[in-house]
Amino acid sequence: MSDKKKILVIQSIHKAGIDLLENHPNFDFEVIENLDTENIISKISECDALSIRTAKLPADLINNSKKLQIISRHGVGYDNIDTQAAKKNNITLSITATANAVAVAEHVMFMLLNISKRKDMYDSTVKSGKFVERNKLPKTIELWNKNILIAGFGRIGQCLIKRCKGFEMNVFIYDPFVSKEIIEKLGGKKVDNLANAVKDMDAISLHIPLNKDTENLINYSLLKTMKKNCILINAARGGIINEVDLDKALKENLIFGAGLDVFHTEPPDESNPLLKNDKVMLSPHTAAFTEECMIRMGKETIQNIIDFFEKKLDKSKIIKL
Repeated sequence: MSDKKKILVIQSIHKAGIDLLENHPNFDFEVIENLDTENIISKISECDALSIRTAKLPADLINNSKKLQIISRHGVGYDNIDTQAAKKNNITLSITATANAVAVAEHVMFMLLNISKRKDMYDSTVKSGKFVERNKLPKTIELWNKNILIAGFGRIGQCLIKRCKGFEMNVFIYDPFVSKEIIEKLGGKKVDNLANAVKDMDAISLHIPLNKDTENLINYSLLKTMKKNCILINAARGGIINEVDLDKALKENLIFGAGLDVFHTEPPDESNPLLKNDKVMLSPHTAAFTEECMIRMGKETIQNIIDFFEKKLDKSKIIKL
């Protein structure tokens, strides 16, 4: 009988990650794309470790794993995993803590610039032969000297502040778990009350987890207090923003625009009003989908598993359950 650890890779990852397994003498692995519960149950019962992307990993699947020691999440969010079941079964949960920060921060700037500069309107004006109507177009917004609130100041937030400072923006940080000293050292100003802070912001970027305290955090009542030129970006988790409320606020011109990479339900339901709202820019949960980031995430996902069994997994990549 083989002494090799069995690794289950749920949903494909970049070949750079797979190569780490193929070239390691102590592991056997299998990649599965069929996410039917019955298929996962048949595979998970004998694996020692698994990597997972966005597929759901509920308690019944985790409880069916007889040998599972580590779940390695391809990404930083883990709301698709039943953490209580993992804790109950003494399973370690790791994330790719260092891989996606740059890509997501760049995606936020991509959305912020496209919305503030009315990219779609200006582009279509030229392509539709209406160049001469340029003086009739609504004006764009500069980022220079504008106030941006970064809600959540982990690795992504700390990458984003550098890019905002490059545009000479005034950066405010809401994160109860990060000290004023760290925030000020990186050029930001700490705020303690989110509801009060949003009133003075020209842009808001969300980088907080989805939980019972943050679900529907951005609702109509809060949106009504924002400036009319405010741009709201969510590249964190769907559900933090109430999408019906956001649609209503945009239609009533309460804020300038919004950019969403994540949704309450993914893929969003056809009835979601934001799909037909031209004041919101949407992307299909792909903020981290740069070629470079996918390589980093694929490698880090597998390296976390290897490091776990070699007893050298960095504690900063382990989620406290």
